[in-house]
Amino acid sequence: MVTKQTIRRRIEPVPAPYTAIYRSHSQRFTLIPRKMNTPIPAPDLTKRPPHSPRVRIAGFAIASRAADKCRASLAGTLGEYHYDSTLDNLLFTFKGVTGGQFQLGVQAAASYEDVGAWLEANGTPKTPAEVKAWSDEVEAGSPMKSPEKRARFVENCHKLGLNPQMNTTFDWLEADDRETFRLKSADPIVLSTR
Repeated sequence: MVTKQTIRRRIEPVPAPYTAIYRSHSQRFTLIPRKMNTPIPAPDLTKRPPHSPRVRIAGFAIASRAADKCRASLAGTLGEYHYDSTLDNLLFTFKGVTGGQFQLGVQAAASYEDVGAWLEANGTPKTPAEVKAWSDEVEAGSPMKSPEKRARFVENCHKLGLNPQMNTTFDWLEADDRETFRLKSADPIVLSTR
């Protein structure tokens, strides 16, 4: 019986007894048995990015990233990220909750699995099929379909060497996270001479 499996990039679908956790240092997803409770640290988003929006909690895309940003916001380590952002609100609107309500759920949660249980129990009830369809759709989404957002998306993709015609919002966010933290790790350390 396989209890741990690492796969590249996307997980579709996550086998029922597993939860997907994104390991940013290896840029891989790891499947862990769902019965384990994966604690939510208060991440320092000035030192590492939040989870990829592809990582699903209870089937919900964006949820792990929103939980990371929420915890970092509460800890004062949000850095350049924004909690209750446009991306986060895609999830909140789908579930019929607010950023404040989600924050209370995350504060009460001891693990990512608890956040998933909170999402399933609160807001507008959704079937697993509805959650999967929504998550798949938002994962495949691109601002190229929106005239108001297209120019900015094209510019941001070109800065990262992405093809805006072929890449999704999630592709861009992952590339931006990698580039931001690659540059931060390459910043020279200035030592005081005093």
